Amino acid sequence: MLDDVLEQVRSGALSVEEAKARLAAFEDLGFAKVDHQRSKRQGFPEIVYGEGKTADHIISIACALQARGSSVLVTRVDKEKAETVLRACPDYSYHEAARVLYWKKEQMPADDSQGYVAVIAAGTSDLRVAEEAAVTAEVLGSTVHRIYDVGVAGIHRLFSHLEEIQQATVSVVVAGMEGALPSVVGGLVSHPVIAVPTSVGYGAHFQGLSALLTMLNSCASGISVVNIDNGFGGGYNAALIHQLVHRGGTRI
Repeated sequence: MLDDVLEQVRSGALSVEEAKARLAAFEDLGFAKVDHQRSKRQGFPEIVYGEGKTADHIISIACALQARGSSVLVTRVDKEKAETVLRACPDYSYHEAARVLYWKKEQMPADDSQGYVAVIAAGTSDLRVAEEAAVTAEVLGSTVHRIYDVGVAGIHRLFSHLEEIQQATVSVVVAGMEGALPSVVGGLVSHPVIAVPTSVGYGAHFQGLSALLTMLNSCASGISVVNIDNGFGGGYNAALIHQLVHRGGTRI
């Protein structure tokens, strides 16, 4: 990018001021500083956390990212706010279950030959978190296989998908209640497992704390745990592992 900008300055196609703006580490919008070098440092562009931001804030940040050619992912966006953003950005997509707004700079067909991320949910009540993980991984360039409603209360349902799970590059396992499913999966696969506890459960579940503690105390090796209801964190880490394994850390 640096060579290209300097060449445009030399040819007169770009002014010095324009070149400085292109090469700036961040763009100051007044209420936010958009990090345009995140992709070069971390492999993926800056992700926008939508909760607490107004629709106008989201539109301004998303447009700044898109203008630099970055894919855009905005998490935790409710339906009403999403509808406002979509009126201003009609080329964006909204996944209501995942509460995710996104724009991908290119649409690549699913290609299992490059491996895939398995997103596994214990129960239907966990799907909002599982979908946040799945959509995040997809927007960041990974193929995702969804395997839902396979919790330990009916463990035979999990075994019917065992070969598909074992062939994944990495699994994101989402569970509430007692949070036992990641330990089961971790004992059956040879790849990393990212455990995501959810706040689904009855009173003694303590809004996901019991599932979190179960996952942190798992006796299965190869399990990493993210925060309660953090589907985004699970999906992001899975996409990072997947791209490092199969694509050499391709930037999007």
